[in-house]
Amino acid sequence: MDILQLLLDFFTGYGYFAVFIVLLVCGFGVPIPEDITLVAGGIISGLGYTDVHWMFAVGMAGVLAGDGIMFAAGRLYGERVLRFRPVAKIMTPERFAATQEKFARYGNWVLFVARFLPGLRSPIFLTAGLTRRIPYWRFVMMDGFAALISVPVWVYLGYFGARNREWLMHMVHRGQAGILIALAVAGVVLGVLYWRKKRLAVKADA
Repeated sequence: MDILQLLLDFFTGYGYFAVFIVLLVCGFGVPIPEDITLVAGGIISGLGYTDVHWMFAVGMAGVLAGDGIMFAAGRLYGERVLRFRPVAKIMTPERFAATQEKFARYGNWVLFVARFLPGLRSPIFLTAGLTRRIPYWRFVMMDGFAALISVPVWVYLGYFGARNREWLMHMVHRGQAGILIALAVAGVVLGVLYWRKKRLAVKADA
C-alpha cells in the first residue's frame, strides 16, 4: 500500500486532528512527504469527510507549528540541541556547515526557499534558530508567505482531483516538477545577485 493510501485511511478515520499531527511530524524531519500529506487532506475533503476551507486552515496551522517548533528548539537550546539523538540524525555536522553557508550566501531568503525543499527544510529552520540572528517574527513572515503558496496548491488540488486519482497524481507530479524548476531559476537569480554584490564590494574596497 502506498503512502497516499495509508494517509487517506488514517485521515478518513480521524479527520483534521490526524492531518495536523502528521504535518507537525513532517516539520520535525520525519520522512513523510508534506505535499502528499496536504493532497490527502484535500482528497478527504473532496470525498465529503471534511470541509476543504477548514482543511486549508488546518494545513497552514500544521506546517507553521512544525516549522516553528524546530526554529524555537534551535533558538532556545542553541548547539545543545545538536546533541539530542533524533536531531543529530537530521542535522549532521556536514549538513549543519552546508546550511550555515547557505545563510551566509543568500540571507533570509533561505527561509522562504526551504519550504519547497523536502529533506532540507528542518535543518534550515533549526539552523535559523541556532544562529539567533533572525527574529521570530521574520521567520514566521518568510515561512508563512511560502506556506501561503504551497499549502493551498496541494490542498485544493487534492480536493478537485479527489474522484479522479489518475488525473490528480499526474498533476501532483507536474506540480513537483514545476516547483523544482522554479527553485532552480530562483537559485540562479540569487547566485547572480550574490556574485554582483561581492563584485561591487571588491570594487568599493579597491
